[in-house]
Parts: sequence; C-alpha cells; structure tokens
Amino acid sequence: MTTAPAKAGWRFRQPSVIPGFGLTLGFSLAYLTLIILIPLSGLVWRSASLGWSDFFAIATDRRTVKALEISFGTAFIAAAINVVFGTIVAWVLVRYRFPGRRVIDAMVDLPFALPTAVAGIALTTLYSPKGWMGALLAPLGIKVAYTPLGIVIALVFIGLPFVVRTVQPIIEEIDKEVEEAAATLGANRFQTIFLVLFPGLAPAVVTGFALAFARGVGEYGSVIFIAGNLPYVSEIAPLLIVIRLEEYDYAAATAIATIMLALSFLMLLVINLIQSRTRKRYG
Repeated sequence: MTTAPAKAGWRFRQPSVIPGFGLTLGFSLAYLTLIILIPLSGLVWRSASLGWSDFFAIATDRRTVKALEISFGTAFIAAAINVVFGTIVAWVLVRYRFPGRRVIDAMVDLPFALPTAVAGIALTTLYSPKGWMGALLAPLGIKVAYTPLGIVIALVFIGLPFVVRTVQPIIEEIDKEVEEAAATLGANRFQTIFLVLFPGLAPAVVTGFALAFARGVGEYGSVIFIAGNLPYVSEIAPLLIVIRLEEYDYAAATAIATIMLALSFLMLLVINLIQSRTRKRYG
C-alpha cells in the first residue's frame, strides 16, 4: 500500500551527511562580506567619486600604464619560471632520497616565514653591482639589481613555494608503476613525462601558477629594494599607489588600486576557466 505523499509524487530532501549546512553557509557569507566584499566595495565606491573623465585620465596616464605593465608582466614571467622549476623541485623531493632532503624540503617554505623586506634587502645585497652574484654577472653585461630582471628574481623567490606545495601532493599520489608500465610499452622519458605524467599534474600546475601569479602582482616588500623604483623603468603599481597616498592624492591611489583589482580578477578568472577545462580534459 502506497502512502499519500508517494501517490502525489512528493519528494523529500535527503538529509545532509554533514549537518549544519545552513549555519556554516551563513557564517561563510558573513565572513566573506566583512573581510572581502565590504573593503573592496569601499575601494570601488571611493574611486567612483572621481567621475569617468578623471578616472579614465588616471587609468591612461603613461606612468600608471607602465607601472601596471611592469607589475603584471614580471609577475607572469616569474610565475611561468616557477611552474617549470617548482615542478622539478617537487619531483626531486618526492621521487628521490638523498642526504639533506629534509633540509631542502624545509627551505622551500622559507619565503613564507621570512619577512618580505628582509628578502628584498638580501637579494639586493646579493645582486647589486658589488654583490657576490652581481659582481660575477657584471662582466657579462648582465645587470640585475635596479632593473625589471631584479623584480622577476624577487618574485621567483617568493612564488616558488606556491608551486612546489601545490604540485608535490599530486606527485606523491602517482604510483611508480605507471612509469614502469609506460617504459614497458616502449615509451621514452619524454613521452612518459608529457603523455603519461603531465595530464595528471596539469590541474595542480595551473593552480600553482595562479597562486604564484596572484602573489607576485601584489608583492611590495621584497621588490622595492631590488627594483630601484625608477619611473617608467622599474616602478611597480603597488609602489605607485603608496606614492599617491604619500602625496595625499587618495582618489588617484584608489583608482590605481581599482584598476589592479579589475585586471587581477579578470586574469584569475581566465586562469580558473583554463584550470576547469584542464580538469575536465585530464580528470
């Protein structure tokens, strides 16, 4: 005998395995609103008080455009470098056992704990024309400190852990038998890496790139010392914002910050779409 609700076609929602969804969702939305949405909304509202003409004038100013170009360009290059070498470092730490491995593994996280200003001073001292590395590169005509190249090196330093710690757990899940099976079927090392191993690592690699890129765009402390901060040459957008604040030009500072926010969101959105398609393709 069927019950009345069943005859009427009623459906009852299955209880969640983890209770308290409504409470946790409300807490998450409230937390995100207070910590992220309200400050960002205030930033956009403050820049909107300029008017479109003034905002457009600040956005198209040659110094602003060049600072944004340097910030996003160097962050992209540094993230791309970290993708290659960070993946190699993660592979070595997982696949090989050697003396000092734990020390190297701990050193990967050093940029997380080290104050960025200290890192910037150390890198500047090392790569200045009279520094240990700078003195060796100077005869080759390579100048690192006070150039965009120095910014890239600083961003590589602070972004490497993001790639290593993102890719490392995925490598740990890959069985060595997969490589052995590929070799048994006649695949060489190149084919094993790019046709067998890389598809499983691709989503993590894209995530590591996004994290390193996002950190590099907004980096300030480790960059200002080694960059030289020359307008139109090695001046980053976060420094330009600080300069405008010191000039009490709060409208211009918030306008530049809003532009950075919009560009960062757009690029991260594109990266997330690529990551989603990568997971669907190789998942």
